[in-house]
Amino acid sequence: MSYSLYFVRHGQTYLNRYNKIQGWCDSPLTPKGIEDGHQAGKRLAHLNFAHAFHSDTNRAARTCRYILEENVASAEELIPKALPDFREQNFGYFEGSDTSQAWLMIGADHGCRTFNDIITKYSIEKARDFTKEADPFHDAENNAEYWQRLDRGFEYLDQIANDGDKILLVAHSTLIRSLTSHFAPEIDITVSPKNGSVTRFDVDDNGQIKLAYFNRYQDDAKY
Repeated sequence: MSYSLYFVRHGQTYLNRYNKIQGWCDSPLTPKGIEDGHQAGKRLAHLNFAHAFHSDTNRAARTCRYILEENVASAEELIPKALPDFREQNFGYFEGSDTSQAWLMIGADHGCRTFNDIITKYSIEKARDFTKEADPFHDAENNAEYWQRLDRGFEYLDQIANDGDKILLVAHSTLIRSLTSHFAPEIDITVSPKNGSVTRFDVDDNGQIKLAYFNRYQDDAKY
């Protein structure tokens, strides 16, 4: 059995616009964010999705709804469902903080000033561990905690998927970068996936997950 997972980053939110860290906290989509969802839907309009999921955040749920509004190939009765296991990383104390200031605080003890400094010098996995270490409440997820729930999410998808299925899953930037780093470490994840972009993973007959493409958003691209 093989199937494909179409991960779409949610549309732009106000915290995205203001350069604030947004993990488990949520904020509304901007007008551009609404358009991001519709544009992603138009690019994926002719794909017949067997399932549609989104994380349990409002920004992902709304983006998913806009994508399906543009779809002409999936069943009319397709109802999107929330998958909490694919929620964005929990940044704990740093939720809602200015992104540049937060990563300066997190990376200071490790000789890094930015998120990209950390993932280039160390890894995106270490960035999670550093975030929990720097969080005075230790509410942020470390890498082990993070992957425990992602693995649970993939186990669920494997249980409900049928051969040849195309599955839509609206999720988040750091999550998509983390999956890409894990399954295709040769890809440069210092480039953040754009709001509304598509990243596809294919699951083969042996349950192996492979990246098909990352951060695709061009209107004339193949999806």
